Amino acid sequence: MLSSIRSGEHTYEIPKFSITTKDIDGFYSELEGYHEIFADCFHRSESRGHFFNYMAGQFSELERKSIEPIAVNITGGNIRAMQRFISVAEWDEDKISRKYRTLVNDDMGDPNGILIFDESGFVKKGSDSIGVARQYCGTIGKVDNCQVGVFAAYASPQGYALIDKRLFIPEKWFAKRLCRKTGKMRFTRKHQVQNQTATGG
Repeated sequence: MLSSIRSGEHTYEIPKFSITTKDIDGFYSELEGYHEIFADCFHRSESRGHFFNYMAGQFSELERKSIEPIAVNITGGNIRAMQRFISVAEWDEDKISRKYRTLVNDDMGDPNGILIFDESGFVKKGSDSIGVARQYCGTIGKVDNCQVGVFAAYASPQGYALIDKRLFIPEKWFAKRLCRKTGKMRFTRKHQVQNQTATGG
């Protein structure tokens, strides 16, 4: 699928994904195979099923790819069951991350590979999503109501992929009463979140 390059301005040429009709026809089978790699990261078969449906929903043509639209549009979908999967179901996140990064290394590992750390903002209309606040949003270049995440990516001559993420939580989200009670919660600034993502701290 990596047949041509997008730019020659960088240290090495960045591959451009070239999708063919054959790739699309076989995509569902490829997604099932990808899903199977992570099967032992989930404690229950129901969770494994919801994981597959959620992935399929992210690749769909739905305008809003949140839980409810995905569950409504997938055969046998159940809104509450999928909501419980995302919010309370247990899975081995560390194991998922290790397996995923191993896949990235197998497909794209290269002596000239590099890590890229950067933040990105997501504009939000409401105030219920965790971390939402009026803060600088680099995506639109101004202060607005948004979430901000710090992301780690890997790039090499063979391709590029996201490999880690951290959600930035503004100071206003830290309840003073809870901080006093536990004595353990502390505010971390954006550049500190980037440093922690880079070092695994």
